[in-house]
Amino acid sequence: MHETAELIMKLRLVVGRFGEMDRAGWWNTQGMLASIGENVISRGFPKSQFFARARAVFAVAAQRCDEVFDAPDAFTLWELPAEVEELVDDGWQQWLEHPEPWCDFLSQVEDRMDQDLLDALVSLELVDGRIVEQVQRLRRGDDLRSVRLPKVSGLEEVEIGLLAAAFSRGEPKKLAVPFVQLEEVAV
Repeated sequence: MHETAELIMKLRLVVGRFGEMDRAGWWNTQGMLASIGENVISRGFPKSQFFARARAVFAVAAQRCDEVFDAPDAFTLWELPAEVEELVDDGWQQWLEHPEPWCDFLSQVEDRMDQDLLDALVSLELVDGRIVEQVQRLRRGDDLRSVRLPKVSGLEEVEIGLLAAAFSRGEPKKLAVPFVQLEEVAV
């Protein structure tokens, strides 16, 4: 499950950076996950600046997604089931001890900011061709603010990757929030 937590963190970092004002303009952070954010935040948080920046962008992205489209009984990249979020929280505590790999990963993300979101996710090996094919078949809802994924019985790495990759159905300054609902299990 440690690998799942790392994947979620990486997906959130890529989508979080891509959605900033200096890129797609989906949420109101500007270069927080780029070198400008590092320069500003590292003064107050020299050891934990990476995680402070990530937490800030994730919170702003989650809030913005809720404002744009808040589907009841649905999950987004920023709000996953409690047991999945607990995995990420557990990983977070471990990652605080060794932030270097995360800073290196964020540098790789920044190197791909000239690509579109799907290409960046593929080149970072976070999603594969199967997910790309699925995303290319998805369409924005009639409201143009959402992207409904097919219902699933549970959220595994593939579905979480799809939640991240489906942000690519949005446009600059026009956020489309991918969401998924779980199938109801008959008892």
